[in-house]
Order: sequence, then C-alpha cells, then structure tokens
Amino acid sequence: MAVGVFDSGLGGLTVHKAIAARMPELPLVYYGDNAHAPYGVRDADDIFALTCKGVERLWDEGCDLVILACNTASAAALRRMQETWLPPGKRVLGVFVPLIEALTERQWGDNSPPREVAVKHVALFATPATVASRAFQRELAFRAIGVDVEAQPCAGVVDAIEQGDELLAEALVASHVEALRRRMPHPQAAILGCTHYPLMQAAFQQALGPDVAVYSQASLVAESLADYLQRRPEFVGPGRRPAFLTTGDPVKVSGKATQFLRQVISFQSA
Repeated sequence: MAVGVFDSGLGGLTVHKAIAARMPELPLVYYGDNAHAPYGVRDADDIFALTCKGVERLWDEGCDLVILACNTASAAALRRMQETWLPPGKRVLGVFVPLIEALTERQWGDNSPPREVAVKHVALFATPATVASRAFQRELAFRAIGVDVEAQPCAGVVDAIEQGDELLAEALVASHVEALRRRMPHPQAAILGCTHYPLMQAAFQQALGPDVAVYSQASLVAESLADYLQRRPEFVGPGRRPAFLTTGDPVKVSGKATQFLRQVISFQSA
C-alpha cells in the first residue's frame, strides 16, 4: 500500500511531510537522488534518465504510484515518461497541476475549455531547468487565458538550502525577487515552483510584500493525492515498508534532512 515520493534531493521532504500529515496511515517511500543534485542545471535528457532510474527503484519497493516531488523532474521528464515510458499498472504524477488548479480555482479533473481568471499577473520562481521547459505556462494555458507569467530562474537557492546556509538563501531570494520586479513590478500572485522553496516562503513573502499571494505546493499536492487515491485506490501499491532512500551518503543526507525539517530522519542507501 506504499506510495513513492521522488526528488532530486531534500526539497521533496516538504511534500512527504504534508502527505504524511494528511494521510498518516499511508506508508511512504522517499527517494532522494542526492548524488546527482541539483537537477535544475542539467539538460532534459539527463533529467529524464535519472528520474526514470529513481522511479524504477521506487517500483522495486512496491510503489505503483510515484509522486515527482521535484518541479524540475515534473517539468522536464513527466510528460515524456507518461507518453513513451510508463508501463501499464503504474502511475507517475507531478506537482504542477495541483498548484495551477488552486491558482485558477478549478477542481481536479475539470476539463472544460480555458477561461479568464481573477489573477492576471503571475510571478514564477523556479530552477533554471524548470523555467526553460515552460511546462508551467503550458499547463496553465490548458486552464486559463489572459494570464501574464513572468518566470525568474533562481540559480543558487537550492544549493544554499541543501547546504543549510539560510542567510545566503535569503539573500539570493531577495536578489531574484528584485530581478523579477524589474520586469513585472506588480505581480498579483507568486508561484514557488520548487519544493525546496517552501522553506524560504517567509523570505519570498517579505521580498514581494503583503499584497502578493504566495502559492507553494506541499499541502496542495497532499490534498490532490488524497483525492486521487480515493478515486483510484488500485494505484496504492503492495509495499508496506516506509523508508527514506538516497543515492548519496546516508549519514550526511540524514544529518542535512534532520536540519532541513527539524525532525530526526534516517536515510539508507538506495
């Protein structure tokens, strides 16, 4: 009955924590590809290959359904995986759609034509690879019209968070927000398009100001997953063993993860 949570590093732990809080009875297997993080500076083929390898490892743990709790993987690999690679009886879901549904006030599965929405000016903060993919704009266009999206690649933020350098991360956030505001002075909403960024949500909000609605993904993904599993219970896999797996050094990753979420987390080698 396990569900897999995949990420390039530690950012997906924010999604794992939200899912665990929403569905405490659901065993979760987390896979962090820390040996190859960050994904945000890699090309699409490399991201696709690494993501497929990680998802296959989660299948080995009995996870028929895997959440790509990594915006870069969701942007650069998910559609290709679903169209060309995914075998019958397996599902891989990304983290963009729940966010866009919240932004556009749509219910899951609403396939009506795109329509005008209240928010017209949206700032997207994401990794360089996610910005280059334009996946967010593509998914948004399926649901809304007349929305101006200004994307800001936030180089260095993930590295600073993974290294535990909060002061550097906050300084980088302020710099990236300033750069975006030069192109979009008055955004109505901001999308934190990386699962690391909820840890810096207060810094983003402070830099953007109180009038900008800031959307992050963890709780939205958890609610969407709960709804999905209620409708499609056959995709709850046979696995029963919760675990945290990493391609990196388990001792070092465990220490960083414990610092990251401020709770003890013990990783083992993937």
